[in-house]
Amino acid sequence: MALRDTSLPESAGPRPPVAPALDPADRGRLLAGAHHDPHALLGAHPVPGGVLFRALRPFARSVAVLVDGRRTPLVSEGDGLFAAVLPLTAVPAYTLLVAYEGDESEVHDPYRFLPALGDLDLHLIREGRHEQLWKALGAEPMTHQGVSGTRFTVWAPNAQGVRLAADFTYWDGTAFPMRSLGSSGVWELFLPGVGEGTRYKFEITSRHGDRFLKADPMARCAEVPPDTASIVHASHYEWDDAEWMAHRGDVPVHVAPFSVYEVHLPSWRPGLTFRQLAEVLPAYVSDLGFTHVEFMPVAQHPFSGSWGYQITGFYAPAARLGTPDDFKYLVDALHRAGIGVIVDWVPAHFPKDDWALARFDGDPLYEPGNAQRAEHPDWGTFEFDFGRTEVRNFLVANAVYWCEEFHVDGLRVDAVASMLYLDYSRDSGQWTPNVFGGREDLDAKAFLQEMNATVYRRNPGVVTIAEESTAWEGVTRPTESGGLGFGLKWNMGWMHDSLEYIAKEPVHRKYHHHEMTFSMVYAYSENYVLPISHDEVVHGKQALVSKMPGDWWQRRANHRAYLAFMWAHPGKQLLFMGQEFAQGAEWSEEHGPEWWLLDEGYGPEADHRGVRDLVRDLNTRYRATPALWQRDTDPGGFRWVLCDAAEDNVFAFLRYDAEGVPLLAVSNFSPVVRHDYRMAVPDDVPVWYETLNTDDMRYGGSDVRLLDGIKPENGEITLTLPPLATVWLTPTSV
Repeated sequence: MALRDTSLPESAGPRPPVAPALDPADRGRLLAGAHHDPHALLGAHPVPGGVLFRALRPFARSVAVLVDGRRTPLVSEGDGLFAAVLPLTAVPAYTLLVAYEGDESEVHDPYRFLPALGDLDLHLIREGRHEQLWKALGAEPMTHQGVSGTRFTVWAPNAQGVRLAADFTYWDGTAFPMRSLGSSGVWELFLPGVGEGTRYKFEITSRHGDRFLKADPMARCAEVPPDTASIVHASHYEWDDAEWMAHRGDVPVHVAPFSVYEVHLPSWRPGLTFRQLAEVLPAYVSDLGFTHVEFMPVAQHPFSGSWGYQITGFYAPAARLGTPDDFKYLVDALHRAGIGVIVDWVPAHFPKDDWALARFDGDPLYEPGNAQRAEHPDWGTFEFDFGRTEVRNFLVANAVYWCEEFHVDGLRVDAVASMLYLDYSRDSGQWTPNVFGGREDLDAKAFLQEMNATVYRRNPGVVTIAEESTAWEGVTRPTESGGLGFGLKWNMGWMHDSLEYIAKEPVHRKYHHHEMTFSMVYAYSENYVLPISHDEVVHGKQALVSKMPGDWWQRRANHRAYLAFMWAHPGKQLLFMGQEFAQGAEWSEEHGPEWWLLDEGYGPEADHRGVRDLVRDLNTRYRATPALWQRDTDPGGFRWVLCDAAEDNVFAFLRYDAEGVPLLAVSNFSPVVRHDYRMAVPDDVPVWYETLNTDDMRYGGSDVRLLDGIKPENGEITLTLPPLATVWLTPTSV
């Protein structure tokens, strides 16, 4: 915007014709922010006697039009309106000279531009099939009709009018009403000269006459809470992970090693930004041998003390930790370290903050119109209207967005069960059956199928993971076979049962033996992840090591034995931060992991560092042993050796890889050494070697080891089982 000297002489010649007055109804609606087509009233339009120029510039001292270097003042019509008719035969190229107190600026008139959103975009939006919706809606810096600026678009079909309010308007939207683009429900305005970093909101006038400011649902960048404005953003990040992206889908995830470290980024190392985390997190995760990290929600959420599951900015990474490009830098760093990135994605609900999605245009829009259906009974939030075309498109495109714009390798979908069932946490009379009389939410089912099919089609190598806690059939079955189409599902049954067992005193465990074996009844009904997640180490549930019975040594021994049992069990693994070194306290989002427990000189040498060393070795052996992951979804890859030794608290099973090479896992969940313990094994393995023993002194154990190879006799081997320990044996030594 160029400043001009306000003392320039006015153009010579006869006085221009007087501008025709605006229709009072149009004028009233325009000034009230309730007009659907401000471009028909503002800008330049042919009229009898010439071309009418009209501008709306509240608080301006004067406005003039500049055509071919000739300046003509516009006449004030009051309320910030200025107009004049110039004796021209056609609408020319022109700019406006707008003077406020002391300064005059030359600006392009936003109301001389054609819509900057194409017919194809509008068609796809109406049909709910715009898979890159973020490129059509929101704030898009661009060059339009040869002029640089930003296109603002928003879906608000029930609004009487929408205006743009921004930092440069002092949050008054009067000067920049947007136009409705017909039946699409989309409002649009191209603002020349407005670029990256501009803070903005949409000022909406509802059909009821209420006026309020809303953050942009499609904003790709937002202010740091408690501030709530959206920010114009364009990415300038140059990726350096081409090799990772090209090969991440070479091996399907269900037949590949998949060991996940779950992280709450704001508290992993409190105070670090995305870029600072990129300097330390990849090295830590790589050192421990995890194949993936999973981030608790990184999308914008208003409350710093929360875990991020009440999202107000579905398209914006959390501003507290940096910019969208900063988050890309973190993902890129992890990829370069050979680590995949999964993000928690939350399409089940959204908060009721009055500046965000709730009643966005004055009426239920993203939420169902039925108040009974809209209210989520557990979390004080709204559920999405999965039956509405545009809402479904908003969410499907959002899943695609995180995969394509941020190169994430997976989406862990939160609270799937709450979406699938109409009666979820609702009593009789609080829900309405579906058209078939059932309790299934058919719209939510269709949405999840569409989301999964779209993500997998567009992003080879990406995996979607369902947190689904019921027996819904076919969660990981392909959509073409009627399933929901997820790649993996959290095994909540295994998690609850195994934690129930391990929390018992060893003397009582024999009465709960089935809780450790029952998972194999259904282990191949879905493609499973075994999760020890953040939910299991908060709110009085205690940290994993603190769930264990006995003294401190026994607790750590139980912890180690349980982890090795988990890593050997069919299914992928997920472990929440802090549990990799047996943190005794529950996780706190304020303080994060108790890293000081790993300091040199704190406690016995192997107290916590030994457990972390075990996790490193578990991952190293796991990745090097195809039997532990190659046939996770194949019943032929598993065989019980001992499943009924309840009196002894002993479990033993075999895992096989695609070539039939076995691994024998034996767990003794009693605090006694069991000498000369016999069990049947395959007769085609001449010698068994210990490749991992959680009782190793290096991990803090009592060092009851199987140092020599063990030869079967008459189809059996005889072992000395260490106390509260899991041992892995293979046909070859490591």
